[in-house]
Amino acid sequence: MEELIGFVFGVVFGSFLNVVIYRIPKDESIIFPSSHCPKCGHKLKFYQNIPLFSWIFLGGKCAFCKSKISFEYPIIELVSGLVVMSVVHKYSLTLPALFASLSFLMLIALSMIDFKYKMVPDSLNLLAILFAILSGGTFVGIFENLKNALLFAGGFTLLRFALSYYLTSGVYRAGLKTKTSWNRHYDRTPMIEAMGEGDIMVAATMGALLGLKLGLIAVFLSALLAMPVMMMVRNRPPEEQRVPFVPFLAMATFIAFMFEQKLLQFAGL
Repeated sequence: MEELIGFVFGVVFGSFLNVVIYRIPKDESIIFPSSHCPKCGHKLKFYQNIPLFSWIFLGGKCAFCKSKISFEYPIIELVSGLVVMSVVHKYSLTLPALFASLSFLMLIALSMIDFKYKMVPDSLNLLAILFAILSGGTFVGIFENLKNALLFAGGFTLLRFALSYYLTSGVYRAGLKTKTSWNRHYDRTPMIEAMGEGDIMVAATMGALLGLKLGLIAVFLSALLAMPVMMMVRNRPPEEQRVPFVPFLAMATFIAFMFEQKLLQFAGL
């Protein structure tokens, strides 16, 4: 019964996430106006906005203009339901499990926005961190989660600085070969950022949800998940080689969260 409650909550919240994913990148309010068709602008009736079922009953089309409704909408709702159901199944229907679920739901929204728009909104990132910290439950647990969040954010910041310095230095050294007598003192080497600030904030969420040992496993797992995609785009033009990394961080975090003991045993930790 608890799992069913969790699934329904996740599906309903997933419907709201669809609004968040669509509107926040456009800098629109997530509350006003109410749900409407993005093509014809017609306001949806309540029975046309029931998570999962409305999309099925309408055949994936708007009831008014008959334009296609993206398959993304029911997928987000279904995934959200399954995520919350999984968390509740493992940790029961408790307040910490609710906060952990909300953090994962924020990560779902961040993943989709990063995937579609190559942006990571700070508002959602801060909510993900806050919910992750509150999932500690007790005062001691919340303080521990906060400590781990700060440690992971600091660690990722140092990693970002080191990698950015290495990449920028490589470009600078390559540019020295093309220097002439008249421009040898003129340096316009751009600073190459190895990762975005949004990734650092997601790392803070990972630290709060997973702790240090499991968090490091999740970082390694995210790199493994991203590797096939990075191999696929390595021969594309530079502007197409940027791979959104938040989805892989989010997937790895959820896997580590659900299979904590098995992963720790496998890593010998």
